[in-house]
Amino acid sequence: MTTSSTEPATYSPEDIAFRAAVARRRNFAIISHPDAGKTTLTEKLLLYGGAIQQAGAVKAKGEQRRVTSDWMEIEKQRGISITSTVLQFDYNGNTINLLDTPGHQDFSEDTYRTLAAADNAVMLEDAAKGLEPQTRKLFEVCKMRQIPIFTFINKMDRPGREPLELLDEIEKELGLAPWAVNWPIGSGERFRGVIDRRSREVILFQRAERGRQATESRLQLNDPNLKNLVEPELLDQAIEELELLDTAGAELELDLVHAGALTPVFFGSAMTNFGVHPFLDTFLELAQKPVARQSREGPIDPLSTDFSGFVFKLQANMDARHRDRVAFVRVCSGKFEKDMTVQHARSGRSIRLSRPQKLFGQDREVVDEAFPGDVIGLNNPGMFAIGDTLYSGSKVEYEGIPCFSPELFAWLRNPNPSAFKSFRKGVNELREEGAVQILYDTDQSKRDPILAAVGQLQLEVVQHRLENEYGVPTRLEPLGFSVARWVNGGWPMLESVGRIFNCKTVRDCWDRPVLLFKNDWNLNQLQEDHPALELASVAPVVSGLEPISL
Repeated sequence: MTTSSTEPATYSPEDIAFRAAVARRRNFAIISHPDAGKTTLTEKLLLYGGAIQQAGAVKAKGEQRRVTSDWMEIEKQRGISITSTVLQFDYNGNTINLLDTPGHQDFSEDTYRTLAAADNAVMLEDAAKGLEPQTRKLFEVCKMRQIPIFTFINKMDRPGREPLELLDEIEKELGLAPWAVNWPIGSGERFRGVIDRRSREVILFQRAERGRQATESRLQLNDPNLKNLVEPELLDQAIEELELLDTAGAELELDLVHAGALTPVFFGSAMTNFGVHPFLDTFLELAQKPVARQSREGPIDPLSTDFSGFVFKLQANMDARHRDRVAFVRVCSGKFEKDMTVQHARSGRSIRLSRPQKLFGQDREVVDEAFPGDVIGLNNPGMFAIGDTLYSGSKVEYEGIPCFSPELFAWLRNPNPSAFKSFRKGVNELREEGAVQILYDTDQSKRDPILAAVGQLQLEVVQHRLENEYGVPTRLEPLGFSVARWVNGGWPMLESVGRIFNCKTVRDCWDRPVLLFKNDWNLNQLQEDHPALELASVAPVVSGLEPISL
């Protein structure tokens, strides 16, 4: 590519093809509270995108297929999502990377990491419940990262709250201006469809056979046939409410959407396919394309010719037959090509990437090239850690992904000493994945690791996977702590303070001091006694260091 100060930029055919490929990419994650319908919406988006032929209900019966995004055995048993997966598919000329996140709040840290790789977020709400605690928590992460948010208000075919009330709650509680892209006609059993606010079309839905695409019919708002298809009182109420919104004076401004200040709102029902197709089409029109990512060297333009990307997730044993480990890499700039040699920023080593994979849930296929916005899977022989940067050309190192404060702590005991090798392998690999945080006693003679988790289910999954994937039954012994804080200034700062009480000092995997407290009262007491001691609820981001292994 050549440019001058007086002539417009000219591009080679390769540059033009690269830029077009980046412009086609859309990358997003879905955030929600458990049971808002996230897994169902994910499956319906795949159905409309042509990526699957039939959607599976979460708690499938008989021969009906399981959901594509839930592949782990324990997910199938419990009907919940506990891992992040990537689902890439093509639709209407776009390549979509859907970053599917855990629906259960006990796995929110996995969701935080996944949001680091997302360009957009879809906030899913239950029409009856509105904003819920997990949604609020994840919204704060999106706000911190300035990720555009698109809102889908789900389960409109069930009794729910008034739509105007739901919009008001988003604005008042999140400080996020809502703009209704469509408006529901009726609700619950009388939910008939939606009015597209921009085109003034009425989109009516007919219930589809379970798992299939719903049929939809479109009519203009002034079509005389409409009164034969929809009860007049429902239509009149929807039109009246739309007029109220129009007089409010807000406009749909793309700059505000991309700045994370305004959220386009859609109404529908994922289970019955009401509103999913119009949502997908409009989302792709309004969503942010791959954007510059912040690195230690400043923002990196996705259109830069040098390849760069970062590891945001590790997963072991996606294919139990091969005992594999996969690193999920978000491509940030340049074109990725199979067999290319890249630099590993943390270790300084050169790595040849010979078997990159395109991911679709548990299924994978070798991919020859990838572009900014894409997520690829790399075989991980223990080389990669979450937050690692890979690059070609000039050195780039993206900002790491922080660890959040856990709330449950337990010794992990291995009752069978002869299985220590498998126990150690399992603990180290699950720690690499970020399945759980691992802490160690400051007494070197106490070798058993301490599991630190956000929720109880996280601990159960670690035990389940150690037994099923590594053949090691384990025993948990809870520790009576509920608050963790990292010490700013590390061990020298802690030593300068002298003796402290009502807390336990442990080491994290980067050999940093972590203080465990029984409750907030004990934490506040320590801070009153030692005002010079600065404590952090989020672990400092690590770069260039190897973690401690068991």
